[in-house]
Amino acid sequence: MAGKFELYKDKSGEFRFRLKAGNGEVIATSSESYGTKAAALNGIESIKKNAADANLDDQTD
Repeated sequence: MAGKFELYKDKSGEFRFRLKAGNGEVIATSSESYGTKAAALNGIESIKKNAADANLDDQTD
């Protein structure tokens, strides 16, 4: 089963999203809330667009 984004409203009525793996585990959440659904959807699209080519910045050394 493929992962999926879930779009929801938080307690203050703002939009947020989370990314779930195929097994249902949450693997990422939006770090900010969005005032409109369109803005939240733009945030999801940005992740889809940019994550595929993202580099790993290992700061553990």
